[in-house]
Amino acid sequence: MMMAKETGLLKARAEFQAMIELVQQATKDGRRIDEVERDLWRHLLAIGLAMLQAFVADAGDGDVGETIEREDERLRRLDEPHARRYVSIFGALRISRRVYAVREKQLASAPLDARLGLPQADFSYVLTDWLQQACVRGSFAEAVAWLAKMLGLDLNLHSAEHMNQQVAVPTEAFRQTQRPPKPSEEGPILVTTADCKGVPMRRPVQERARHGVRRRKGEKANKKQMAAVGAVYSIAPYVRTADDVIDELARRERAAERPRPQHKHVWAELTRVREGEEFSGKERLFLEMALEAHHRDPQRHKVLVCLMDGELALWQLQKEWLGRAVGILDLFHVLERLWVAAYCFHAEGSDDAEDFVTHRLRMLLEGKVGYVIGGLKRLRDQHNLRGEKRRTLTATIRYYENNRPHMRYDEYLAAGYPIGSGVAEGACRHLVKDRLEGTGMRWTVEGAQAMLSLRAIHLNGDWDAFIKHHIETEQSALYGQLAA
Repeated sequence: MMMAKETGLLKARAEFQAMIELVQQATKDGRRIDEVERDLWRHLLAIGLAMLQAFVADAGDGDVGETIEREDERLRRLDEPHARRYVSIFGALRISRRVYAVREKQLASAPLDARLGLPQADFSYVLTDWLQQACVRGSFAEAVAWLAKMLGLDLNLHSAEHMNQQVAVPTEAFRQTQRPPKPSEEGPILVTTADCKGVPMRRPVQERARHGVRRRKGEKANKKQMAAVGAVYSIAPYVRTADDVIDELARRERAAERPRPQHKHVWAELTRVREGEEFSGKERLFLEMALEAHHRDPQRHKVLVCLMDGELALWQLQKEWLGRAVGILDLFHVLERLWVAAYCFHAEGSDDAEDFVTHRLRMLLEGKVGYVIGGLKRLRDQHNLRGEKRRTLTATIRYYENNRPHMRYDEYLAAGYPIGSGVAEGACRHLVKDRLEGTGMRWTVEGAQAMLSLRAIHLNGDWDAFIKHHIETEQSALYGQLAA
């Protein structure tokens, strides 16, 4: 082992000397700095690999005698050393070590693995960290290609996808270890918000075989499963009038004095089947939001707000899991319905349509929801609407009637509560759409949930803490007390 260590150190010295000579010769040859920079990087990777090999050699082969005791059995040292592959950020190396087992071909214990803290898979924790950070930002293919180019490694798409699912296993346990934000950094209003976003799924093999290559008329190339997306954040009150809101919407820009959300945490949950039992993604999401709200306000000193669109299933879950919350219907969905109603009577883009919307929006913001509903009904009957226009306007009226308890905007504005669910829609876009709806992307439930869980941790700013948790959890499972 001493010879192997010296060999590694000699290789490192030789590479370093080559770097010195490269710089000296590059100056004489008048080379561009970027060319020299690339060559130096290659030498640095070679130095790192040689030094890592020296470190491994210096640790020995893990020989601790002829036998070792493990729990209630005695393991004997196998006759020949066993090698395992280790892929570091500097390159791949093979680690030869002594293995103890009851019999040959039953690898049970390798003391050197515990001594070095080797991961369960072939890939180093550093490489796993870097690769998965790239995977949650962009496609697997882009991540693999980028890291392979940077490090000169022979990585493949399947390894990246498999690694993604393995790394995601402890995400739920990690969330339970997270401490709530400091009270001094929180606003007096705690906001929960939820929405749904479709994820393109792979068709089951049996279904693809049944339908054949050619799809039937009206059949889509892929199915989507809805991911329940939610967020919890705190915020300071922002008191406004109806005119303030209308002015802000007309200018289509954020008010400079509007407070910003604090410690925004996002999640996304798909409906999954575990041990033959189906677990609803929406229910799981509301459970997570309820737990987050409790941890951040255990004494219930803050005002709890639930801000969503008009999906009845979400409001039913709100009653069950966040019963004390002030329910607020997202104003932008209300506004979209107003524009649809306006186009039943006026041309799109016309001043009349804009006046129609502005007048009724002001009434809604002033708490006159009943007047707006009644007025729309009268207009529908006075104009004797038929066909599609009548169905469209009736749907808008029904939407307002169903959600009327969550449309007390005069009270919300006076109290300074938020009335727009931009955070939820932003989470749907950043968390789901930007990563899982790329061209040609299709997912299994397991793969999509793994990506959503890891991407949420990344967007929440908890990546480094999670990777540390992942390493400690795996080391403890692999080596127990020896992991320390």
